[in-house]
Amino acid sequence: MQYNVHFCKIIILTTKVGIMKKIFTIILLFVLVGISSNTSAQNEKFKALFMYNFTKYIEWPSTMQTGDFLIGILGNSPMRSELEVIASKKKIGDQTIKVLTFNSINDVSNCHILFIPNEKSASLEEIALRLDGKGVLIITDKPGLARRGAAINYIIIDGKQNFEISKNAFNNQHLKVNAALYTLGTAVD
Repeated sequence: MQYNVHFCKIIILTTKVGIMKKIFTIILLFVLVGISSNTSAQNEKFKALFMYNFTKYIEWPSTMQTGDFLIGILGNSPMRSELEVIASKKKIGDQTIKVLTFNSINDVSNCHILFIPNEKSASLEEIALRLDGKGVLIITDKPGLARRGAAINYIIIDGKQNFEISKNAFNNQHLKVNAALYTLGTAVD
């Protein structure tokens, strides 16, 4: 009978240890997901700041230098909230920043900057053709898209946020670019 009591205590302890391991695993997963989403949020913040700073190196056609400065986003993107924070505090020259969301490529209208997130990147060529020569800076978020029509494309190099830049895309959009911007990114043409 004494063995049965000890055996029951061992089973209870083993069960408690198993439960503790499961709880620890669940907590660890939540921490890792939190760190991952925090890193993702940090990347979006960097991209939004990059986008704002790009405007210091670019001159839009004179017809686009009055009214609101429009930043469009194709689809849903966490970038929107980061851009809204910047828009609430900053201006581009004398222009107030407005952030727009376009649900589909048919909704895309004239804006100063159009951000195309990774999940909408298949639409790039069609959008680039539609916006050709209209003075819209197209920014994407998938490696290689600066060679396919984007003027600026976000990339990660050695774990750090960076960007590719296409002179041809800038020329197609009739945007004047300070040469210093080309030295800050990775030129693709």
